[in-house]
Amino acid sequence: MLGWLIVMAPASGALKAHEFWIDPLAFQLPVDAPLVADIRVGQDFSGAAYAYYPPQFRRFDLITSQGTQPVLGRPGDRPALNVTPSTTGLIVAVHVTDDMTLTYKDWAKFKAFVTHKDFAWATDDHLGRGLPETGFKERYSRYAKSLLAVGNGAGHDREVGLVTELVALTNPFTDDIRNGMLLRVFYKGAPRAAAQVELFEKTEDGKVQITFHRTDETGHVRVPVQRGRRYLADAVVMRPLDAATSDGAVWESLWASLTFAVPN
Repeated sequence: MLGWLIVMAPASGALKAHEFWIDPLAFQLPVDAPLVADIRVGQDFSGAAYAYYPPQFRRFDLITSQGTQPVLGRPGDRPALNVTPSTTGLIVAVHVTDDMTLTYKDWAKFKAFVTHKDFAWATDDHLGRGLPETGFKERYSRYAKSLLAVGNGAGHDREVGLVTELVALTNPFTDDIRNGMLLRVFYKGAPRAAAQVELFEKTEDGKVQITFHRTDETGHVRVPVQRGRRYLADAVVMRPLDAATSDGAVWESLWASLTFAVPN
């Protein structure tokens, strides 16, 4: 069995993390319709929309059957993505942020974060390196993808060269989803075994349910899905850094996300 359900939690759970995702206005589009999507940061599949701002991202592309098309816009545009695709089928939107840092002022918040994201080992590592419990920095970056259908939505997702990414091996618009969505998690081009995948499911009336899953030894995980729902899958890499780095960070988190919808 491929990393099936571990635990379920209501969206109001106490442990919080700020996910980053591409949020299309519509996941299915008729031919020649504009593809419109927000870039969001938030919790429980709800968050603030951010503008198109090139200094804050390293990559923003649409991947189609015809190749890779950069997303162009003007600084300050909101929604951040508003283009009319020149092709039909499955389109994969990709957004990679620049590096950012945060400073922990509360040890309990760091412990809660690493426990939530399945890195409980990080607290022992941190203390074992003689690092302080407050005033330390974490560097983070985001690697977001979204699956969209223009016309019939035919096609397939694939690796697109991100340092960490989620790849959908099921097309939610054309494939049989009765056995769930098959995903694969990668880090530096290699499958991630035993990686936690957090799945957010949103109903048409906005209710959100969160479930946790784990990849198998080949990086695969099959997550349950239902028709008429939107999904955000999230997988995080946490790695220690030498404090001598230019930004002074002693940890780095790399956040992979994938959004998709299952049509009625």
